[in-house]
Amino acid sequence: MVRAVREATARFQDVRAAENAGYRLEFGCVSGDDFGAMGLHYVNDTLVGNGIIDVSRPQIVLYEAQPDGSVKLTGADYLVIASSWDAAHPGVAPQLMGQIFHYFAAPNRFGLPAFYTLHVWAWKDNPDGAFVNWHPNVSCQSFVGETTP
Repeated sequence: MVRAVREATARFQDVRAAENAGYRLEFGCVSGDDFGAMGLHYVNDTLVGNGIIDVSRPQIVLYEAQPDGSVKLTGADYLVIASSWDAAHPGVAPQLMGQIFHYFAAPNRFGLPAFYTLHVWAWKDNPDGAFVNWHPNVSCQSFVGETTP
């Protein structure tokens, strides 16, 4: 699966390609108190709204701000709104290539309704696993802007 995500997101090494494909920065830089960060979420709202899980079309592309002001691709995040998913697939948790999504209740730090999400750290190895929400080696330290705690 990590390989499939790398293939799907290789074209987004340059963040301008992601922006040209309809992704935009939302939530500032997402950090955790003591467990690293998620980094920068470039979200394609059309893909979030369609409720379709497709490895080749992630709803979110993840980046980490670099000291020189650039951003580096770290992975992808697949996200579906829980109410839409549950209505269409009662009793079945979303999954992608055998990986079950994590559930985020509402209210949440993102201001979203309850949702299911699956982070895939395809471009930056995560010692805690490729499919966990937080990355201990991703930081918001170099981000200039608002950080979502």
